[in-house]
Amino acid sequence: MAGNHRKLLLACCALTLAAAGMLAHAQKSERQCLDCHDEDAPIHAIANTVHGSLAGGGSDSCVACHGASTAHKQRATKNPPDVSFGPKWPSDPEVRSASCQTCHNTGEHALWAGSVHQQENMACDSCHDAHQQQDLVMGTQEAEKICLDCHTQVRSQLHLPSRHPIAEGKTSCTDCHNPHGGLGDASLQQVSVNDNCFSCHADKRGPFLWEHPPAAEDCTLCHRPHGSVNEPLLTARGPALCQQCHAAAFHPSLPYGSEGLPGGTANQNLLGKNCLNCHSQIHGSNHPSGARLTR
Repeated sequence: MAGNHRKLLLACCALTLAAAGMLAHAQKSERQCLDCHDEDAPIHAIANTVHGSLAGGGSDSCVACHGASTAHKQRATKNPPDVSFGPKWPSDPEVRSASCQTCHNTGEHALWAGSVHQQENMACDSCHDAHQQQDLVMGTQEAEKICLDCHTQVRSQLHLPSRHPIAEGKTSCTDCHNPHGGLGDASLQQVSVNDNCFSCHADKRGPFLWEHPPAAEDCTLCHRPHGSVNEPLLTARGPALCQQCHAAAFHPSLPYGSEGLPGGTANQNLLGKNCLNCHSQIHGSNHPSGARLTR
């Protein structure tokens, strides 16, 4: 028993000494950065973030992202840090992103290399601010502002009468797109356009007994995902949209009026001659008699 107590006491002493050494090292390292970057500097907001606890916290967390920066410590006004994210000495985008990817290299970040944003010479800090306690790009509406600062054409589409409710904060760009890269077109979250749409519009997925080929192939053949002047996000109004593929055979090509109808009352299924008045199951039908997508 005495031997076990002695081993336990020695283990406790060793842990205490190790902790004291780590604290002394952190305090010494911290002083190296705080000699210039005093506690009132805005960059110290990082202490309240997950990045502020890297490598044990203190200035060790600075080294984790900025590198050892020995030359910068010796002559801070002349030499930049090994990896600089600031406006004064910005490192190349590849260098800045590589520093982030030492930790962020799996999951949604795994496809950054070769992504659209990477090819446009953007870096992680083009959108993110690791020093802020609340990274603006992580909030829904703030993130949209950052996206739309560059994607101005999409900004205009999001103000059209029919649109996804991004401005209302009900959806976000990242619900459909992965800004760090994707396996499909436009950095979509899913491999195909349809799989992306079906993640919300599951009732349109099928399989159906009677398929509508364009709907099964690509939703964007008929819909504009960001916004349109036509409900619901259609590229054109019916019947003009449908007649891009379907000739007007079997149907008159002019709108119906009330003349010649029983009682002189216009039939709502004929006014405007929208194909969807009758072919309402346009995405597909499971009805045994639904070959024409009318039921």
